[in-house]
Amino acid sequence: MTRVYLPTTLDRLRDAWSAGAITVPDPDVVVLAEGDDEESEYAALMTAADVSADLLAGPGRRVVVVAEVADATAGHPVPLKRVVAVHADTADRPAGADPDDDLAWYATQEVPDLLA
Repeated sequence: MTRVYLPTTLDRLRDAWSAGAITVPDPDVVVLAEGDDEESEYAALMTAADVSADLLAGPGRRVVVVAEVADATAGHPVPLKRVVAVHADTADRPAGADPDDDLAWYATQEVPDLLA
C-alpha cells in the first residue's frame, strides 16, 4: 500500500463523501511522501495543502485527504475505507494567508462534522 495525500476542497470532499469514494482527478495532484518518516510525511502534507490552496477560488479552507491505496493513478476511485485521515484548516483563510499554517487533523469518523 502507498500513502497518498490528495488535495481537495470542502465542496469536493462533501461530494466525494456522499459518493462513497474520492476519485483522483489528475495524477499531478497526488502527493507522495519521499520516505515513511514524520518529516517526509509532513512535507507531503504541506505540499498537498499548497495545491489545495490553489484549488480554492478565493477564501476557503485547504483540505487534504490522506489514504492508503494500491494504485494512485488518475481516475481510480479511492474508497472511503482507504481514507486514514483528513487534514483541513479550522476556518476559512483569507487570500494570501500564511501558507505554512498547520492544518487540523480529523479522524474519518469526524469528517461528517467537518462537512456540516
